Amino acid sequence: MTSHYANPAPLGLMAFGMTTVLLNIHNAGFFPLNASIMAMGLFYGGLAQVIAGILEYKKNNTFGVTAFVSYGFFWITLVGLWVLPKMGMAEATSPAFMGWFLAAWGTFTGLMFVGTLKFNRVKQFIFASLTVLFFLLAIHNWTGSELIGHIAGWEGIVCGLSAIYLAMASVINEVHGKVMLPVGEPKSNAVVDFKPDMAEAA
Repeated sequence: MTSHYANPAPLGLMAFGMTTVLLNIHNAGFFPLNASIMAMGLFYGGLAQVIAGILEYKKNNTFGVTAFVSYGFFWITLVGLWVLPKMGMAEATSPAFMGWFLAAWGTFTGLMFVGTLKFNRVKQFIFASLTVLFFLLAIHNWTGSELIGHIAGWEGIVCGLSAIYLAMASVINEVHGKVMLPVGEPKSNAVVDFKPDMAEAA
């Protein structure tokens, strides 16, 4: 049966991608952490991804629900880690423990990457590069290496841009009813249906 619901994946992917790029411009050393990053993380990277994940539930997409809701609340949690100590509501997280926080998310993302192996190549790249990003950031926090932090920033920009590409490929290919932006569909998905649910993505 053809779904009559719009595909929420591009919303979640764009929210993730744009927020990831913005944060990692900071990590790469171009700008200090500021309100634009925190607001983006709270509302677009956070809230919009959670909404996209809830909508994926309606489409019976377990992978999409798990990914979008998890990463949406990751962004909200990250903003909380920055803001709560400044409000006097919690003790600031030490760099060493922040490393473990990021490593936990890297482990989760690595396991989610296994789930992408039957999906398109761009989605696989997003999760593979995000796994690397989390562990680079964890190592940066453990070692205090500014170089590793900047490398993580550049790698994160690439990761975020790949999510933006998949979001726009899903929208543009659906609108035009043909492949305008290739995403490396596996051979098993060679026959593509350009309906709203054509690109189940996370």
